[in-house]
Amino acid sequence: MTSVPPAAPPASVTLARSPALAPLLARGALLSPAKRPRPDAAFPRTRLVLPSLRVDPARLAVYERVCGFPVTGATGEGALPLTYPHVLGFPAAMRLMSGRDFPLPLLGLVHTSLEITRHRAVPVAGTHGLSVHVEGLAPHPRGTEATVVTVLRSPGGDTVWESRSTYLARHRTSEPSSEPSSEPSLGPSSGPPPGRSVPRVPRPEEDPATARPLPVVDAWLLGKDTGRRYGAVSGDRNPIHLHPLAARLFGFPRAIAHGMWTVARCLAAHGAPEAVTVRADFRAPVLLPGTVTFGARDGRFELRGPGERLHLTGEVRPV
Repeated sequence: MTSVPPAAPPASVTLARSPALAPLLARGALLSPAKRPRPDAAFPRTRLVLPSLRVDPARLAVYERVCGFPVTGATGEGALPLTYPHVLGFPAAMRLMSGRDFPLPLLGLVHTSLEITRHRAVPVAGTHGLSVHVEGLAPHPRGTEATVVTVLRSPGGDTVWESRSTYLARHRTSEPSSEPSSEPSLGPSSGPPPGRSVPRVPRPEEDPATARPLPVVDAWLLGKDTGRRYGAVSGDRNPIHLHPLAARLFGFPRAIAHGMWTVARCLAAHGAPEAVTVRADFRAPVLLPGTVTFGARDGRFELRGPGERLHLTGEVRPV
């Protein structure tokens, strides 16, 4: 058998500052119709690096308030919330995913899952090294999935936080999907513009069609401005989160919450040890305004809506 040589590591490109999001999202939307996604397509072999990133304490404090974390960022002291480095890396990820050499169309791309590992607390103060790269493409029963990796390093170069996000481009495949069809929905909008969420194939013991809901810990009434508030602090101003008229253009009856907001809000309520791995899977959109229940037990958590509709499942594991 002929062995396949390992892929060359991504070439690093250093950025002086975090990219502006608006032109990147516009570029991605314009290029989307010409994209022809497939799992064996070439993809960008570039690692974007921000070597001396600083956190804006005022912006962080607003994020903490919007997501339900204790508000400590305004002082410039303490540690970053578990999900905040994703916000820091989102512009660099969009620069890669909106480019001509990224084979999946930004429009219709769905953030299907997120895994975060925090090795130790990340201080608000000081500088951080951040890098983002596309790890690879893989076939999916409903199309092609890309994995995007974000890494945060200490001034000494140690990895202190890392994440892997999977993004799905739906297209016709050679084999019929064995997954149940899903309603029009969107994964976390810390990812790209709108599409439809497709749940991963669950293990039998966690199949949402048969599993009992986790014990309810709290219920949250979400205002119609939830998307606007999160969009202002995260930079993700996807119109489906901002106004019901815009959401209707993409098949949603009302505006929907950002998926990354739902993860952050759940983790703010659940809590996590300093060294931790979190896995979250996005299953259905949360309509705004609306009411959801947060359930948790033994490190697992979930978000459900009326009729026990499952929006999000996740797990918190100490490292």
